[in-house]
Amino acid sequence: MKKKEKKKKIQPSPTLPPPPPKKKKLPDQEQKAIQIQAWWRGTLVRRTLLHATLRAWIIQEWWKMTLAKLLEKRKRAALESYAQQERAVVKLQSLVRMWHIRQRYCRLLHAAHIIQLYWRWHNCHSRGFFQGSYDLTASHLGLELEIFLGSQICQITDCIPFPIKS
Repeated sequence: MKKKEKKKKIQPSPTLPPPPPKKKKLPDQEQKAIQIQAWWRGTLVRRTLLHATLRAWIIQEWWKMTLAKLLEKRKRAALESYAQQERAVVKLQSLVRMWHIRQRYCRLLHAAHIIQLYWRWHNCHSRGFFQGSYDLTASHLGLELEIFLGSQICQITDCIPFPIKS
């Protein structure tokens, strides 16, 4: 048997970018000046970013406060509306109760008037009633009475002398 040999293909290595050109070495004083300038530019950028962040934070806090005030105003308006409706409901219930009680009172008053009317009629026609006047002087008492008994009228006139004490 023949052995098959596998041929391995060698792939070329990927091309790498050329290395950056080497920087020229600057004198020590120039390098220190460049470092100071870089530090200063970084400080300015950080300060600018800090100011921008603080301003954004101030705007966000103001907006949150404005929204909170608006929400509080809406809650208060809703609460006042609810309280006003509640007062209106209580007032309406009170008026309805008063109306029912007044109706009942008027019915009872009417019934009492009817009972009184029949009682007075009955009293007048069954027992009679008195009507009269009197005259009082130093020596005597004068009476005039009319007694109504049903359809009959009885008149009494009398003069009662007072006993004289000596």
